[in-house]
Amino acid sequence: MRTHVTAGKSLVTGTGGRHSPPERAVLVGVDFSRRRLASRATYVDARRAVLCLESEGPAPEASAQQIHSARAASGYAGASPLLDARQSLDEFRELVSSAGGEVVAELLQRRPVPDPATLIGSGKVEEIAAIAASQNADLILFDHDLSPTQLRNLEDGLPCRVLDRTQLILDIFARHARTREGQLQVELAQLEYLLPRLAGLGKTMSQLGGGIGTRGPGETKLETDRRRIQRRIDRLKSDLESVRRVRRQQRSRREAVPVPTVALVGYTNAGKSTLFNLLTGAQVLASSRMFATLDPKLRALELPSRRRILLSDTVGFIRNLPHTLVTSFRATLEEVTQAEVLIHVRDAASTYGEEQKSQVEKVLGELDALSKPRIEVLNKIDLLPAAERARLEAGGPSGGELPVSALTGEGIRDLLQAVDSALHSDPLIEAEFVVPQSEGEVLAAIDAGMTVHRREYEGNAVHLSASGPTSLVGRLRLFRIRG
Repeated sequence: MRTHVTAGKSLVTGTGGRHSPPERAVLVGVDFSRRRLASRATYVDARRAVLCLESEGPAPEASAQQIHSARAASGYAGASPLLDARQSLDEFRELVSSAGGEVVAELLQRRPVPDPATLIGSGKVEEIAAIAASQNADLILFDHDLSPTQLRNLEDGLPCRVLDRTQLILDIFARHARTREGQLQVELAQLEYLLPRLAGLGKTMSQLGGGIGTRGPGETKLETDRRRIQRRIDRLKSDLESVRRVRRQQRSRREAVPVPTVALVGYTNAGKSTLFNLLTGAQVLASSRMFATLDPKLRALELPSRRRILLSDTVGFIRNLPHTLVTSFRATLEEVTQAEVLIHVRDAASTYGEEQKSQVEKVLGELDALSKPRIEVLNKIDLLPAAERARLEAGGPSGGELPVSALTGEGIRDLLQAVDSALHSDPLIEAEFVVPQSEGEVLAAIDAGMTVHRREYEGNAVHLSASGPTSLVGRLRLFRIRG
């Protein structure tokens, strides 16, 4: 069995680096639904009927009973159906593009249960082998996780390399990791993925071994590899704990001056980095490729109330995000757990936005961050049809979801107001001040950090009525008029 997980390095673009020709890939999707989901048209009809029923009364073309039946038939569970196999394969194709691969063929198989030996069955393996040979494919990618046995059997029966979904996501992370911290986290996730596959290989070797010089040396090398990998994992965990310690120290210094943190979270490619750049004026990479952002970014941002916050841009989530990645990237995702408010950025133009939302909430639950205040932002409204866009904008901030466009800047003022309202630490208070004109630093601090409602001059003093953060008002208590 060939395991193809090289810690900290990209797997899809081959040995020639990012400038080598993209590898030719055959995509394989598998649908294990015991019942066939209703057609997309059936679901769209049900969705339209539900929207009409909830907003304007019963739809003319569907009664409540018909809606209930359509929901049951289409897998509708209150908002949208789960991502079906075809949509999942479409998303998988974007992952391959992010990894630098070129898709030359796609297959989608439907079967009631997975084949324990090959996932897809021997007949399908032969079909894929013929397609891969005819297309001169370099690798075959499965939109499903493969067990060690399945991976070994598929590589025995197919003419080129085989990668599963987790390996592909790990590859993209390895490709996009730029900082030392990101590279450590990716390598840890890759090695934790590799270790049980070595164990599976060891069992196979012990069963096949029977002669002198066959079983013993193989197991010895395997145990050596396993111990070496385990030592490296322990070292990586130690290094990442040092990263966490440094982050805690930095956070403690930040908390000495109370500046709340707000974190952008969301599905990969929802537009978080573009929104981050628009709000903060930063120049972080904003790409249409998935997982373009791995390393967290923190920038200061001034709200309409003149309060300052730290805005954090975080790694995007995805359906079935490998647990090893969530574990390895806890150092990065600590910004999410420590944030006072989360801005959940969603792609308003996505055809499966509710499924993306549920996947993000699933990961937030793993991070124990689901109870934090969240602001739902529907990004990319510039890509919506005029009627849908008008409907969202008519709802406004009171609709629960803020329509914005990080590309054009529409809706940003409402978003900043929502962040201002959601913050509870260092609340805004009104205060009266009398400041001698000679205290230029105090006057500058009031102008920079507060909203001045009234300013009057009397002799050598300035009378001001202003509202600002409690912490700033407290620092200027010598100049405040009590009562």
